[in-house]
Amino acid sequence: MTRSRSDLVWIPTFAILVAFAVPWPLWGVDRVVAGLPVWIWWHVGWLGLCAALFALFVRSGAWERGMGRRAADPVDGTGNGAVDRGGDRR
Repeated sequence: MTRSRSDLVWIPTFAILVAFAVPWPLWGVDRVVAGLPVWIWWHVGWLGLCAALFALFVRSGAWERGMGRRAADPVDGTGNGAVDRGGDRR
């Protein structure tokens, strides 16, 4: 399968998100902000960033291309788009 350059940008983007899911720079930090430990705020910000990037990933069309679908595929009666199975259109 051939991937476009824009699709290849998502691989390191998600790898970085996974790497920073654990708050490595905050290990051993006992500071509390607004009644919660700083590492909790790390996760709140990280989850917001993940949600925003995943929304951008879906809107860019990379999700459809990764699933073997085209954005222009018609929708069948089940609510799923038709999947390209090498010429076998259902």
